Amino acid sequence: MDHDHYPDDYIHGILSSVKTVAMVGASANEVRPSFFVMKYLMAKGYRVMPVNPGQAGKEILGQLVYARLADIPDTIDMIDIFRASDAVPGIVDEVLALNPRPKAIWMQLTVRHDEAARKAEAAGIQVVMNRCPKIEYARLCGEIGWSGVNSRVLSSKKPQLRSGFQSFGLRQPK
Repeated sequence: MDHDHYPDDYIHGILSSVKTVAMVGASANEVRPSFFVMKYLMAKGYRVMPVNPGQAGKEILGQLVYARLADIPDTIDMIDIFRASDAVPGIVDEVLALNPRPKAIWMQLTVRHDEAARKAEAAGIQVVMNRCPKIEYARLCGEIGWSGVNSRVLSSKKPQLRSGFQSFGLRQPK
């Protein structure tokens, strides 16, 4: 996988197939990016389970916080990493110890670790690095275009909402 350029269908495939997300490095601070990414993903129908040892046993956005991935009693489809790049190898080792293993590991903006990515991919786990699932979801469903950000779609037609709260839903890439 070329981790510098992801095809839209690869990103779409991950975002449309996962239902549960473990967010490693989730924050209870509402001005932190992990907080609003968690809130956004939950609004789009994902079940997000925060992982933060310092907040374990408390709640973030009404969700119980776990100290580590192994503490989560439910199946996890995707790991979203909000930690520094040097923490990724340890997190990947935790992921590889899970049974069943998640479908994907997603590393947030500025988070990248090529060796850990190769290790996860060798175990059959899809990997995305240096991307935000909130941004990618919004881009693929057309929401990000409302803010004037380049969505690769140029049209004079007014967008039509699908079901859901201010969401077009994920569109199949062309």
